[in-house]
Amino acid sequence: MLYLVGLGLGDAKDITVKGLEAVRRCRRVYLEAYTSVLTVGKEALEEFYGRELILADRETVEQEADSILKEADVFDVAFLVVGDPFGATTHSDLVLRAVKLGIPYTVIHNASIMNAVGCCGLQLYNFGETVSVVFWTDTWKPESFFDKIEKNRQNGMHTLCLLDIKVKEQSLENLMKGRKIYEPPRYMSVNQAAEQLLAIIQNRRLQGEEPEITENTVCVGLARVGAPDQKIASGTLHQMSTVELGSPLHSLIVTGTMHPLELEMLKLFSVDSSSFENNAFQRTT
Repeated sequence: MLYLVGLGLGDAKDITVKGLEAVRRCRRVYLEAYTSVLTVGKEALEEFYGRELILADRETVEQEADSILKEADVFDVAFLVVGDPFGATTHSDLVLRAVKLGIPYTVIHNASIMNAVGCCGLQLYNFGETVSVVFWTDTWKPESFFDKIEKNRQNGMHTLCLLDIKVKEQSLENLMKGRKIYEPPRYMSVNQAAEQLLAIIQNRRLQGEEPEITENTVCVGLARVGAPDQKIASGTLHQMSTVELGSPLHSLIVTGTMHPLELEMLKLFSVDSSSFENNAFQRTT
């Protein structure tokens, strides 16, 4: 059996009882280590689960999936995913490979950022398409995610922005030379995401447009959701570019039309209540 086990969002204890039981009876246990991170390291997980974990990076999962599934038709193998196995990043390919090999599989769900964002008070059924905000480079500055946020906002929907994670990435030079030398991990902050959005707004204005999203659009910054030191801040997009939320992981929400109850909840986390009210009331039902 192949078990796909969600670990939740906080620490080692966020795994479900069902998930923990599955992990403890598996002969091999893989930890997917490139789409998200927990607030604790691999060692803390191993101590709590009582099992040795094999780190599975992007290369392993995408290019060596058969090694994960090896003999999974004979004994139990677990594949651990931070959040939910089918949350922000799906692992459908692994399931399809297992089915093709005649290996049965079981999915054990858990909380993911996709539903835990409700902690800020915005109602989940008012969210539109989720977008990913990627790190820009000097030569690559895509704006497609901005168009999706605008479309959501035009429809009155909130947008959850999942912020880029760079783990085990190679520089262009090392990639071209085939050197297995990797850059230090990088995790996009709410500040960086807000700065990129503000830059796009300026670009659109230079092109003669007036974007649906402005510096004064109400946004929510979230950090380490599910952890004891979770932080939430609400305010304008401009305020999100300077707010201090600390260590990763961060997420950003761009609000759409808000119900009065949603607005009341966001006030609990406001950076500056006066500027918040001046802007937020323009988009309430």
